[in-house]
Amino acid sequence: MNCTVTTERDENTQDYDFRALERKWAPVWDELRLFDSSVPGDTRPRKYVLDMFPYPSGDLHMGHAEQYALGDAAARFWRHRGFNVLHPIGWDSFGLPAENAAIKNGGDPRDWTYANIAQQRESMRRYGVSFDWDRVIHTSDPEYYRWNQWLFLKMYEEGLAYRKFSDVNWCPNDQTVLANEQVVDGHCERCGAVVTKKKLNQWYFKITDYADRLLDDLNQLEGHWPAKVLTMQRNWIGRSLGADVDFEIEGRDEKVTVFTTRPDTLYGATFMVVAPESDLAAELAADASAATRERFASYLDEVRSLDSIARQSTERPKTGLFLERYAVNPLNGERLPVWAADYVLADYGHGAIMAVPAHDQRDLDFARAFDLPVRVVVDTTQPVTGVIPVIPEDGSLPEFEDLHPSVTGEALTGEGRLTNSGPLDGLSKRNAITRAIEILEERGTGRPAKNYRLRDWLISRQRYWGTPIPILHGADGVEVPVPEDQLPVLLPDAEGLDLRPRGTSPLGGDAAWMAATDPTTGAPMQRDADTMDTFVDSSWYFLRFLSPKDDTQAFDPAEAEKWAPIDQYIGGVEHAILHLLYARFITKVLYDLGYVTFSEPFSALLNQGMVIMDGTKMSKSKGNVVKLSEELETYGVDAVRLTMMFASPPEDDVDWADVSVAGSVKFLARAWRVANDVTSEPGADVQRGDLALRRQVHRFLSEVGPLASSFKFNVVIAKLMELTNAVRKAIDSGPGAGDPAVREAAEAITVVLDLFAPYTAEDMWEKLGHEPGVALVKWPEPVPSLLREEQAKAVVQVNGKVRDVLQVSPSIGDGELEKLARESANVVRAIGDKEIVKVIVRAPKLVNFAVKG
Repeated sequence: MNCTVTTERDENTQDYDFRALERKWAPVWDELRLFDSSVPGDTRPRKYVLDMFPYPSGDLHMGHAEQYALGDAAARFWRHRGFNVLHPIGWDSFGLPAENAAIKNGGDPRDWTYANIAQQRESMRRYGVSFDWDRVIHTSDPEYYRWNQWLFLKMYEEGLAYRKFSDVNWCPNDQTVLANEQVVDGHCERCGAVVTKKKLNQWYFKITDYADRLLDDLNQLEGHWPAKVLTMQRNWIGRSLGADVDFEIEGRDEKVTVFTTRPDTLYGATFMVVAPESDLAAELAADASAATRERFASYLDEVRSLDSIARQSTERPKTGLFLERYAVNPLNGERLPVWAADYVLADYGHGAIMAVPAHDQRDLDFARAFDLPVRVVVDTTQPVTGVIPVIPEDGSLPEFEDLHPSVTGEALTGEGRLTNSGPLDGLSKRNAITRAIEILEERGTGRPAKNYRLRDWLISRQRYWGTPIPILHGADGVEVPVPEDQLPVLLPDAEGLDLRPRGTSPLGGDAAWMAATDPTTGAPMQRDADTMDTFVDSSWYFLRFLSPKDDTQAFDPAEAEKWAPIDQYIGGVEHAILHLLYARFITKVLYDLGYVTFSEPFSALLNQGMVIMDGTKMSKSKGNVVKLSEELETYGVDAVRLTMMFASPPEDDVDWADVSVAGSVKFLARAWRVANDVTSEPGADVQRGDLALRRQVHRFLSEVGPLASSFKFNVVIAKLMELTNAVRKAIDSGPGAGDPAVREAAEAITVVLDLFAPYTAEDMWEKLGHEPGVALVKWPEPVPSLLREEQAKAVVQVNGKVRDVLQVSPSIGDGELEKLARESANVVRAIGDKEIVKVIVRAPKLVNFAVKG
């Protein structure tokens, strides 16, 4: 496609050439440093606008184009509104893709990473995003990951970083562990491989200590974060209220604690289930018969091959194994057989449950599969209000037998009153829960408790390209933190290391790097061979932007006090749980340690939609990938950015098959020529300008400010197009190019257009006679007097003859205008006693009464 667009009119002006504009203005912006947020003495109020930083996996794509166009529009808007805007960029540059690429190509992850960063950086600069390029960070730089290690040590000092043996999620393809949040429907979130379980000694951050605060503080974000994200975080934390109940296991000194949300149903427990992969299951099976031990080992292998989603599905047939042991119900002393079953997970509660099959569907399915007792203890046929029913002494309910879960196969989960439950009989569910906990506390066999779906954050990774963990290990198992003055613990060179995944970290293969000494005693020690989850890098990066060149501290608390928390954060909803939850957690830790004065990092969050093609996500396999580089070459940066913002509200997906980038080029050419055609001088007396055009300009200004502040950029662009057309008409057939109102309109268009098409806007600003730097021009304010509605003249006719002229509002409706016309004295006299057979109303200009007689 030709990169120039000509008009239908014969104009003695240069054609709009987006390539020429990009070449012309990019170096000027670099020289002017318009977006430097660190100018000494700057007294403007501050705004911190942040786009989620990218991973450097190749050049920018269409998703990047949308996100950075959106973030830049917000940043530019607030600059125009008089704010000093911090809008930084960096790269989340550690991680598996670089390491896997190095393995495939026989290179160094550094080479792949920094080559991609250079490519993306060049593309970003071309894309015209108003980043402060003096604040760039790369998380794979030692200058950055040194402070990851500092953060780890602070967590370690506070008891928030710890190491333990546990069954972890294992990706057999990437040969590394995954946090629970990185497992999606049983598959590795990054590569899609089926996740298995493996027992390893791993590092964790104790995020569960902050579970209540992470949940409760979401209330602060209501109305400022998308409701969907708040719901996802609440569900992931998953707080449940109930009781911890202590069960004795016959032949075992230590009691087993079970968490339950329904202590009221204790009398309905007929067996206990433990997670097969738990230490308790292994212990109990070890004392069973040889045959059971053999079956347990086989069953455990089977369970480890399953993902947690499948294990908990109500659709899946239940499997299990009796461990030849019995627990004792602490309320009624009944012996309960102990089973290992795959529908119970080791990381839920305490890894064991009391099974109440009459009132839990999975327990019921298991009981029916293995012919275990089903005892109803909540009579759902009885109301929970009114008179307490009389329960027969034997607890039987003859009229209830046809509804028994053992017959129907459906658990009774509704409200009702307790039955077959001794001292709880006749109580409603709520009162029975309270009374059951009281009884447990009186007997010393239970207590109120909370449980969470959230698990501690597993940060160990068995890969090379990440932050080394700053802990030394002695032969006797002692752990010694690396002193802060010895940070960073640098990654060794990749040359000579075997980076291929094999279940242990490649760092362990570098004997020279692994060898260390105790900083106090000088005794030989070994470094920790694992690296940190890259979500550690991104959990606090927004703070490093505040003082990226400071080599004395992770960030300057004084700068954090000036700029943070982030006023507007922009990125994809795919980070709703992982990144956002971790960033909130680390911010709260830093708050508790006194490094920041706020406990939530992102005051407002905007999730942009996806860029799709023909109704589906772009993918190479579907052959529907649109290359950003090709779109930029064909249409130019401004047209692509404008198209992204005009296509839909930011939260919605943009289907590239439905947009017209060529149409955006034509509009930009039209706007550019408006500025080119203006002949009045800067500072012309607008009071002498065309009043009708001025009114239109100021109505436009009164509307687009609120629209832009609420991210309704597509509507702003629509109004830009309307005003541009009006100015073009004014130049061609109205007051003319020399009218001061035309200049006023052209300047308003230019400033607002800067949000979306900075190259075109900058050139228009120059053509209008101003110095470069339209990005810093104050947003034009509407003049209140020009917003008052002018009066329209409404002609009133009777049988086509003018009988009156009314002064009315231009926005008057047909009904109101007809009413005023009927009330006109001149019209009343003209009609007299004649019959009105027809009324024609064309508000606000005309009313005609057709009469006869």
